[in-house]
This record gives sequence, structure tokens and C-alpha cells, in this order.
Amino acid sequence: MASGIETKLDEIEESYEQAEAELAAPGIAADPDRLRDLGKRFAELQDVVVPYREYKAISSQAREARDLAKGEADPEMAAYFHDEAERLDARVAELRARLELLLVPKDPDEGKDLILEIRAGAGGEEAALWAGDLFEMYQRLADRHRWKTDVLASSPSNLGGFKEVSLEVRGPDAYGRLKYEAGVHRVQRVPVTESQGRIHTSTATVAVMPEAEEVEVDLRPEDLQIDVYRSSGPGGQSVNTTDSAVRIVHKPTGIKIEMQEERSQLQNREKAMRYLRARLYQLALDEAHAKEAAARRAQLGTGERSEKIRTYNYAEGRVTDHRIKHTSHQLQDVLAGGEELDGFADRLLAAEHDARPRDRSRPAVRSRARSQLRRGPGIRTRPLSALHRHAAAAPDGRAGLPPPGAHGAARRVHPPARDRGPRGRRARAPRKRRDAVRGRSLHRVGRRRPRDRRRTSRCARDGDGHL
Repeated sequence: MASGIETKLDEIEESYEQAEAELAAPGIAADPDRLRDLGKRFAELQDVVVPYREYKAISSQAREARDLAKGEADPEMAAYFHDEAERLDARVAELRARLELLLVPKDPDEGKDLILEIRAGAGGEEAALWAGDLFEMYQRLADRHRWKTDVLASSPSNLGGFKEVSLEVRGPDAYGRLKYEAGVHRVQRVPVTESQGRIHTSTATVAVMPEAEEVEVDLRPEDLQIDVYRSSGPGGQSVNTTDSAVRIVHKPTGIKIEMQEERSQLQNREKAMRYLRARLYQLALDEAHAKEAAARRAQLGTGERSEKIRTYNYAEGRVTDHRIKHTSHQLQDVLAGGEELDGFADRLLAAEHDARPRDRSRPAVRSRARSQLRRGPGIRTRPLSALHRHAAAAPDGRAGLPPPGAHGAARRVHPPARDRGPRGRRARAPRKRRDAVRGRSLHRVGRRRPRDRRRTSRCARDGDGHL
């Protein structure tokens, strides 16, 4: 291994030992934020240090085996030591390739939680059903990896699918595994809406947005308009009876978030704020990508069938990823969120690592994105120490999420009250309108009968002799 790589690995091992010593300090438990950051840093460094230590140990054993083979007089023992040295050299080569892959710069957003937005594309009701199938596929994948999921917002269709659904996924390496799912997913099958057995082609779009942390996106109170209103739905407890629904509008960007999934107004407010942070963070990244000439294509296009990244063919039982030209005939395992779906992510990750040394625009794009977060309208970054001061000064101790009174009193959105008379009674309608409502003749109350348009059009047709 080159001396430069070994020097870098030695520095990483030293940082790992420092983080380990700091985690063992007795006062670290008093600072939960610092403890969380150190734990995450320790886990990242451990992924590199453990194979590096194994690499050094096996390299030393291979050198000892070669030295023993050279100094051994017995030919049988010399051959044994020689075979052992070759076996250890093969293991050293595997570890060296793994370490070189681990030293490749990672995506700064890896390790974060994410929000999946699934929308029905071309295909009408069948597209909405396909969006529902994708939603279930990602939920099963999250359950298999033991990731936590939470539905932020949904718009069901008439046949049981989704016109649009937003799913929050929280777990280790969730974004690193799901970021390749962004794009247009095409399906070819006989839908339940088809009565003659013809195969239809429909699409659904998937957007993957990393969830911004509280220290990355700071929402100014003067930039937010928060409204509360009564939640809508089929009825039930806390539906149409209390002001539990929340609508947040970010004035500089015009982004509107509506949340009514929970019964509590506070819970809906917290969910809406998390969703808004992720939308603003993704907006800043998209703006930085648009300014770079070599930026990657936007996650979502028009949703047309020609923009697909993956095709699911039910008749042939295959799944084809058009980005890496890989086809799998395990359709049911993919739809069940099984290991075959992970196989697509592994191949896409390997392809990205192979192309990353030649892609020099990516670090510049990320750095521009960080600067855009500082310059963007209504979005700015602040250091962790400032967040701690904000949390200490907050009355409820929640950093990042302003207390209920921080943005001003939330407005209630209700229909205006009916006009009342001078004595507080409800104002009575005019006599003519009351008589009309009671069913009396329109001629008696002085109103003109509306003209019958059908009769007029029939007379015009009879007069001309043809239409």
C-alpha cells in the first residue's frame, strides 16, 4: 500500500482513539448533543479502523511466514509456510481494496434520515395504484432493515392507491441505500381497471430528500405564516371538531406545508416544521446543482414514460434498471422489499464509486450548496454552540422548533360569522328572498323568470332548418 494512504489511515486511527477516549470521559453524558455527534463520528471511523488494524496484523503475519519459508531447511515445512504466505497475501489484497473504497469521499448527506415523496405519474388511476405499490415496497424494505417510518402526508385515490404520499424514514444508512430510488418508475402490467386484458404502461415518480438537521436550516419567525384549522376527513374523534390541522407557509419561497395526520395540533406542528426544513434544504441543494454545469440530473422530470430509471414488467417477471443496464427476474422479491432490491442499491453504489474519481464537479456542488444555505432567502446556518444558547433560552427547551408563541399567534381559519341585527339577533333576509325560499311563485315576489336556454336553442335550430 502506498505510503500516502497509510499516512491517511494512521491519522484516521488517531482520530478514532481520541473519539474513543472522549466518549469514555465521565462528563460527556451531560451534553446529549455532543454525545450524539461523538457516537456518530466514532461509528464512522470504526468502519475504517477495524479493517485497517486487520490489514496491519495480516500483513505482519504474511511477512513472518515468508521469512520462515526462507530459513526453513525442511522442504515440506518450507512449502507449508510458502502456501500460508500466499493465502495471507490474498487476504491482504482484499483488505487493501476495501480500504481504498472506504477512503473515497462519501456523500455529506449519508447517514441522515430522509423523506420519500411518491407521486402518481402518467396512467390515471393505474398510476395511483402503482404509487401505492411502491409505497408498500419501501415500507417493507424499511421493516426488513429495522428503519422507522412515519407517514407525513397522503392523498389517497378512489381505488386504494395514492395520488401523492410522503414517507419519513429514520435509520442508519437509510439515505445511502434509498437515494438511488429517485426518478421515474415505470410499470407494465394488466391493471385492475382493464376489462379486456390489455397491458398498460404507467409511471410513478419518487423524490428522495435528506432530512435537514436543526443546525443546518434555521427558520426565521418573520418568514413563517402559521394557520390552524379544523381537520377534514370521514369523521371520528378529533376530526372536524377541533383546530388540530396546521398550515405553514414559508413566505420567501412560497412553500406551503399542510399537516393533519395527528390528533394533536402540537404534533402536526412539529411534523410540518420537519417537513419544511427538508423541503428548504432540498431547495438549496437544487439551486446549487442548477448553477453547476456538471450537476446531475434533477430527481424528478415530467413523469413521462420515456424518463424511466427502472421498469417493472409483470408479464415477464423482470425488473430492469436502465442506469446500469441490469435486469433481475425476481420481481416479487423486489416488490416485497427483499434482498434483490438491495442488490440494485449495491450495484448503483459500486458504479458511483467507479465514476466518482472522474466526477470532479460533485465536491464543488456540495460546497456551493453549503454556501447557498447561508445565502438563501430565509435559510441560514448557525454553529452548534449558538443552538445550545438558543435551547437554554427557550422556555420549553426545544432547540430548532420554536415554541408555540415564537412565530406569533397562529391564525384560526374559519368561515366568517353571520351578520346579526342591532340587538344581537340574526339579521333577517329581505321579504322577497324569504318568499322565494318558502316556495312561492317568482312572479309574486317581483322576480323575472330565467330564460330557458334549451328552448331558445331549439327555436334557433327550427328556424334555420339545421343546426
